[in-house]
Amino acid sequence: MVSTAIGEYATSLLVHEEGDATGLVREAWLIRVTGVVQGVGYRPFVYRLATSVRLSGWVLNDTLGVLIEACGPESALRDFVVALTERAPPLASVDTVRVRRRRRAEDAEADRDFEVRSSRHVPGASAVTTAPPDAHVCAQCLRETLDPADRRYRYPFTNCTDCGPRYSLIRSLPYDRSRTTMTAFTMCEPCATEYADPGDRRYHAQPNACPDCGPTLSLHGPGGQLAEREAALAGAVEALATGRVVAVKGLGGFHLAVNARDGEAVARLRRRKGRAAKPFAILVRDLTAASEVASYGPDEATLLTSPARPVVLLRKRPGALPEAIAPRLPSLGVMLPCTPLQHLLLHEGGFGALVMTSGNASGRPIVFRNEDALDQLTGIADVFLCHNRDIEVPVDDSVLWCTRHGELAEPVVSLLRRARGYAGSVIAVAEPAGAPDGAVLAYGAQLKATVTVGRDRHALVGQHVGDLDDAETLAVHRKAARHLGTLGGAAPRYAACDVHPDLQSTRLAETSGAVDIVRVQHHHAHMASCMAENKLTGRTLGVVFDGTGLGEDGTIRGGEYLVGDASRVERAAWLRPLRLPGGDAVIREPVRTAFALAIDAVGSGAAARSAFPALDVLDVFDDRASQVLETMVRRGLNTPTASSAGRLFDAVSALLGICPYAEYDAQAPTELEALLERDPTMAEPYPYDLVPGPDGLEIDHRPIVRGIAADLAEGARPPHVSRRFHSTMVSLVVECCVAVGRAGGPRQVVLSGGVFHNEFLTVNCLVELRRAGFAVYTHRLVPCGDGGISLGQVAVASARLRTRTQHSRGTPSA
Repeated sequence: MVSTAIGEYATSLLVHEEGDATGLVREAWLIRVTGVVQGVGYRPFVYRLATSVRLSGWVLNDTLGVLIEACGPESALRDFVVALTERAPPLASVDTVRVRRRRRAEDAEADRDFEVRSSRHVPGASAVTTAPPDAHVCAQCLRETLDPADRRYRYPFTNCTDCGPRYSLIRSLPYDRSRTTMTAFTMCEPCATEYADPGDRRYHAQPNACPDCGPTLSLHGPGGQLAEREAALAGAVEALATGRVVAVKGLGGFHLAVNARDGEAVARLRRRKGRAAKPFAILVRDLTAASEVASYGPDEATLLTSPARPVVLLRKRPGALPEAIAPRLPSLGVMLPCTPLQHLLLHEGGFGALVMTSGNASGRPIVFRNEDALDQLTGIADVFLCHNRDIEVPVDDSVLWCTRHGELAEPVVSLLRRARGYAGSVIAVAEPAGAPDGAVLAYGAQLKATVTVGRDRHALVGQHVGDLDDAETLAVHRKAARHLGTLGGAAPRYAACDVHPDLQSTRLAETSGAVDIVRVQHHHAHMASCMAENKLTGRTLGVVFDGTGLGEDGTIRGGEYLVGDASRVERAAWLRPLRLPGGDAVIREPVRTAFALAIDAVGSGAAARSAFPALDVLDVFDDRASQVLETMVRRGLNTPTASSAGRLFDAVSALLGICPYAEYDAQAPTELEALLERDPTMAEPYPYDLVPGPDGLEIDHRPIVRGIAADLAEGARPPHVSRRFHSTMVSLVVECCVAVGRAGGPRQVVLSGGVFHNEFLTVNCLVELRRAGFAVYTHRLVPCGDGGISLGQVAVASARLRTRTQHSRGTPSA
């Protein structure tokens, strides 16, 4: 049964000519397939499918996707078209199948065999098509790697069309070996035979290789190369077993690894990396090994074993591993092996778990070149396990959490970092992405930057790059923009960026050579991003909670309720602005915002210190410095205001003494939420006020602060206060949405902004808003934080460009 629009399209298009009701007359159909259909074994799948039903013709890759000519009886061709989607290979994702009856097949050409033809480039092509994301090693390849009788025994780079590197090594489309970093390796005769045989699972597997012809390992130390091939692997295993730090080159870059059960080794890695608190991810052999260190449910198991092999935040088993791996947090970031090399490291060393954290110095991008690793990671790593397969696109590990709630039918998933296993995949959207006359490339945010290119009804979202304050990260971002534009099929005609003129991403857009630049307000982009991935159109209420973003009026925002669509929005409500003493300094020193918040709520610096004992941390300032800080707050000196939900969470964390000074982004709210132990139970909220004004509602949070002070005065402990505060934030989200709805606002709600990475907040907002009658949506495909901004920028820019085109043609907009 055909259950897809593709099948319906084919059925409606392909009608009988000349009254042929038997389907025995041979016809020739030209078939265009788009989506993730290159590098996934799609051509050999088509070959096997066509030959099994005795169709003749050909299949090839081109810049637009896959093109097929199939000749045979109409009935066989119809079944063939349906199977192109319904029986596609596991890594493929078919987006569209378009069919054109080319001509009546002549008997002579109908007798020829079906063949796989060479790829071709389509000049001026602009469809968004790419190779799929990198995928974990499949079961068959892993069996070969561990089989002493196999020619690929213990070979760390075993792969086939169903698995292995893709996005990280591709340079341009069509996806052929000559357009990847594998072009440096000439296949031996056995590998070339596999590669050329359409019946082999390695047919046109572009990274295909073996120990005789492919990439090899090498082990390096401070004095130079120590070993090669299997001896290099053995040396790395020995180093891990003796407590040393090993830099390991993976699919998309280097990891820093130590034995996770060796507390001294973990502490040593923390000291060397200058990373006192930010959690490390760990690598375990399989689900059984994962269950020894953490607990998980079926949904989390599905994500752990998916082809993406992301880092999944699981509930810790207390005492199973050193606390220093994820200090003061209830969760542990766990991933399963994605490469044969990772399997071999665990297998050869008998390790229960390995720390596998990003191979970079603090604040810098992940290292992906051998020479850079030996330069930048010396002093952190003792030895370096390298290989000579170049990485074209650096790709870090993806990170997410997943949870279930009894009142929600579906699991809730939040992608904190969209990278390996997801980067490069196409997101289908409801409205056209891009302008009628060209693609749009969006440059994202300043922090957690990503790039997205949009064309037709597709958005191709690139990998997590990082914070653009660092010059090296900026260079990686610039290259990512060029690379994604290439994969999009043609140089994008339009650029989209933030309205803030001083962001590095904005400056990149301005120098991109685009014919036009569309500037998108930060929080509108957040809202549009959630709408786009959920294929939402029409009037929507966006609840956007994050740190800060520049408003179009020049004010700093971060706690907004927006009403509108992808084209335009208006602010309906907002959080009362906070004082931020020292501006950006509050990001690393949440105690500054806490002090300002307390003064605003209780009246003076002395009263603030009395109400919040944790503010004794201000004793690091002498009396005069404390007076200066209070004067700054009162007079607004170097103390910008922001309606920021993120800074409010920061401040409450510092008021409770949880995290007055932050080492990493979002540490204060993360550790505040950690006190809840991933228990979604709501508590009595603190009071707050909704203050109506001519432009909308302002949410006054001063009663919340006074309520916290009263609780502390009565001896309440931080976990109790944290639960009440989180419950309060849920309550005010729901009450404000109801108020906006009563005033004529929409019942369709999206939740976006980095604050919604908070599991308690997101899950309970979903539950309570649905109880209140709202249709509410969250992010699943891109991060709700700044990592999803570029998708929203594409959506907004595309909507505005369509409107502009319609107006220029004198036609009404939709």
